[in-house]
Amino acid sequence: MSAPLLSLSRRLRRTPFSEGVEAAGVKAYTVYNHMLLPTVFRSIEEDYRHLKEAVQIWDVACERQVELRGPDAGRLMQMLTPRDLRGMTPGQCFYVPIVDETGGMLNDPVAVKLAEDRWWISIADSDLLYWVRATAHGWRLDVLVDEPDVSPLAVQGPRADDLMAAVFGDNVRDIRFFRFGVFDFQGRDMVIARSGYSKQGGFEIYVEGSDIGMPLWNALMEAGAGMDVHAGCPNLIERIEGGLLSYGNDMTDDNTPHECGLGRFCNTHTAIGCIGRDALLRVAKEGPVQQIRAVAIDGPKVPPCDHWWPLLAQGKPVGRISSAAWSPDFGTNVAIGMVRMTHWDAGTRLQVQAPDGIREAEVREAFWA
Repeated sequence: MSAPLLSLSRRLRRTPFSEGVEAAGVKAYTVYNHMLLPTVFRSIEEDYRHLKEAVQIWDVACERQVELRGPDAGRLMQMLTPRDLRGMTPGQCFYVPIVDETGGMLNDPVAVKLAEDRWWISIADSDLLYWVRATAHGWRLDVLVDEPDVSPLAVQGPRADDLMAAVFGDNVRDIRFFRFGVFDFQGRDMVIARSGYSKQGGFEIYVEGSDIGMPLWNALMEAGAGMDVHAGCPNLIERIEGGLLSYGNDMTDDNTPHECGLGRFCNTHTAIGCIGRDALLRVAKEGPVQQIRAVAIDGPKVPPCDHWWPLLAQGKPVGRISSAAWSPDFGTNVAIGMVRMTHWDAGTRLQVQAPDGIREAEVREAFWA
C-alpha cells in the first residue's frame, strides 16, 4: 500500500525558499510549525551519503523565531529555561531546554542573544509563541513578544565553510561553534551562526526579510556548482546516529530535560526565576526513572517509525523506540529509545515490538557519531 499524500493549503505555509526547493526536485515534505519542511530529495540514503561527503543547502524556515524585545527580555528568557543564562553575551547561541511549571519539556530551541534587550528563540516544532506571550502578559513584563519575518537557511556538510566563504568572504570561517556574526549580502545584514541540525558541521543563516530568500538561495547554488552542492534537509539516519533529538518524536511535555539526557543544560540551582525550577530541583535530586538511550536493533532494515514502538524485557514494557532507521555506515538499525532505569545499562538485551514483528535489540553506551 502506498503512503497517503499530504494535501497542501494556505494553512501550511510555504517558505521564502520553496521555489528553490521545488526546482531541486523535493520528493516529500512534513509539516513543522505549520510550514513545509522537506524530508527527501533523491532518497533518504542518497541524501545521507551526500550530506556526509559534500555540502547541502537546507530550507529550515520552519525553525520559526520567537523574538523578545524590551527591558525585560533577559528576565523573560531566564524564566523559560533551567539553563543559567547570566554568563551569556551578545553574539552567543545557547541550546536551551524550555520547560513548564512541572518541569516538562515544551521545546528545545537555540536561543540567540542579539543584544541585552533583544533575543531570538529558534524553535522546534511546537506553538511556543503562545506560552511565551502568556508568560510575559501574566507577569506584566516590559517586553514585546512576536514572530519576526526571519527564516533560517542552513548550509551543512564537510564543504560548508568553502561554500559560505565563496558567498560571504573568508571571515565567515572564523565564526566559532554556537557563536554568530553579522555579514552583508546584497546590502542586507545577515546573522550567521555556526550551528545546525547535523553532526557534519555548517552554518545557519537567519534570513531577515522573505524577499531576499531566493536571491540568497540562488547565490549559494551558483557558488557551489563546483562543490557538488545539492538541496538537502535534516536527514533521519544521520540525526539518529548523532543522537540529535526531535521534539514531538523523541520527547514531549511529559518528559523532563533529565529524562532526555539534557541535564547538562540545566543549572537548576542558579537559574533563578525559571518557571519549572522547583519541580526540576526535585528531579535533579532524585534522578530520572527513565532516560533517552541509543539502541541498536537487530535484523534487516526496519520499516518507517511513524509511531512509538514498545520496548520489552521478557514480554513486559520497559520503554519505547521513538526514531529508527537503517544506517549504511554502521551496518545496523540505529534507534533512539526512552528506557526505564532498570534496563538502561549498556549491553542490556531487549525486544522491540516493530510493525514487522518482534526484533532483538541492545542498549548502547553512546550514540554512533
